[in-house]
Amino acid sequence: MENPYIPYPVSIDAITIENDAKDLKTFKLTFDREEDLKAFTYMPGQFAEMSVFGKGESPFGIASSPTEEGYLLFTVKRTGTVTKELHNSEPGRKIGVRGPLGNTFPWDRMVGKNIVIVSGGFAFTTLRSAITYMLCKEQRSKFGSITTVYGARDPGELMYKDILKSWEANTNIDLTLTVDRAPDNGWHGRVGLVPNVLKEVNPSSENSIALVCGPPIMIRFTIPVLLELGFNKDDIIISLENRMKCGIGKCGRCNVGSKYVCIDGPVFTYAELEHLPAEY
Repeated sequence: MENPYIPYPVSIDAITIENDAKDLKTFKLTFDREEDLKAFTYMPGQFAEMSVFGKGESPFGIASSPTEEGYLLFTVKRTGTVTKELHNSEPGRKIGVRGPLGNTFPWDRMVGKNIVIVSGGFAFTTLRSAITYMLCKEQRSKFGSITTVYGARDPGELMYKDILKSWEANTNIDLTLTVDRAPDNGWHGRVGLVPNVLKEVNPSSENSIALVCGPPIMIRFTIPVLLELGFNKDDIIISLENRMKCGIGKCGRCNVGSKYVCIDGPVFTYAELEHLPAEY
């Protein structure tokens, strides 16, 4: 961006309700100007600010993959003024996108590695981006096995249900879905907390990198499981996207110790986080 404070003008092309509670929606955005589409170059792991003119802006992980050309996807939970206004929007509305911001997953290091993905709740957005990117025909051969454990409170809270079905049928990825509690019928996946199910899945740490993104409590209990499985601290990659604020390190609200999550992250290794206050 020439000016990091000025958002690109975009239009809401489509809106998808992601959960039974209807407080999670995915917005498909298209750029109003072709030059802005070309300028917005990103990789999985990054985020952007969505601007609702007259209401404010909020940061969200980019859920689309750069291989999904011509549009951006953001999944938004209704929690406050900006997100409520977004949820009340209809296709065709003009809003803004400021970004891309932050760093990416360590793609250069990930080439030739087996990838283990661990996520819970609506933090699955940037990991949807990563999986979609790795599974595209041009990229898949660069990576070894892809093992994913994704969980939610109940089946109705699992996002991206259509793409999850396609991944379950795809031999290029080993996907395990789990819920904290299951209904009396209709659920055939795992039941249990993500860290416990990860331990049961028992992915190999040999030549592997783990990507972790989820609520802080999930991250806290997932790290010991990965260490027990033999993962090196440098090979546990954690996204702290829940800490993001202004996106360019000016407001100071995202800092963890000496780091600003929005410019030094949101992606960190566990080895890096060990030297910071346990605020994440």
